[in-house]
Amino acid sequence: MFSGIGTAIITPFENGVIDFKALEKLLKTQSNIDAIVLLGTTGEAPNISIEERNKLISFVKNFYPNKPLVVGAGTNSLTHTLKLIKNAEKNGADALLIVTPYYNKPTQEGLYHYYKYISEHTDLEIIIYNVPSRTGVNILPETIYNLANDCKNIVALKEANSSFDQINKVMLLKNENFKVFSGNDDTSFQFLVSGGDGVISVASNIIPNQMVEMFKLIKTGEIKKARELFYRYYPLFKALFVETNPIPVKLTLSLMGLIKNELRLPLYPAKEESRKILEKTLRECNLI
Repeated sequence: MFSGIGTAIITPFENGVIDFKALEKLLKTQSNIDAIVLLGTTGEAPNISIEERNKLISFVKNFYPNKPLVVGAGTNSLTHTLKLIKNAEKNGADALLIVTPYYNKPTQEGLYHYYKYISEHTDLEIIIYNVPSRTGVNILPETIYNLANDCKNIVALKEANSSFDQINKVMLLKNENFKVFSGNDDTSFQFLVSGGDGVISVASNIIPNQMVEMFKLIKTGEIKKARELFYRYYPLFKALFVETNPIPVKLTLSLMGLIKNELRLPLYPAKEESRKILEKTLRECNLI
């Protein structure tokens, strides 16, 4: 499993279909990134067909054959998740990002058995993805580490819980073989200083090199420089969530000339007020 910055890459569209030319342009900016995380929340995974997944995974793997490729395959259906896992395997994924089942609201025991079953049906490494604000369920640190102890290929956690009390418990329980990634750019500095192994980042679609630099500064003990860099882009981290992700990041990338500002319903382009906030933020950060 990688350490460092993994970009939760967007899926660009034009006239309703995936825009592979724009994706290639975006991927070229990601050469210093430690991993590409494809078909997650930021990639609008619920609205991507199996046929499109085939093309996307193969395209990114061929573009960066030596860069770790993590593919989102989690749903709220075990059967469908297993189908997406097999799809990811055959197209060259190196690891899987499996979100906690949304809407179903399973118990901790249900979560344990769900992930254990998945781990027994793939040889790929698995990152558990905890994002209670979107799924309605919070997987607890004790459940995570029971799974890590019992399942050899459950090797990491993407933690997008905003509770630092829970993050502290995760850090206290983790061992050196289990990786913990932040899923929130706006607390990434604090997370990394607390012992995190990296960030699965939305902002690195826009500022990949700056995110990598912040990580390296922290890991080499240059905390003051890392903090200054983090707060330089903190307004961007906040602005990227002025509306539901990935609405703002897609608008931002379109303002930078990298993609068309197109999403798939039920997601809809950002309001004019949000556009003004993002344009102002980008200018202040010298990005446009």
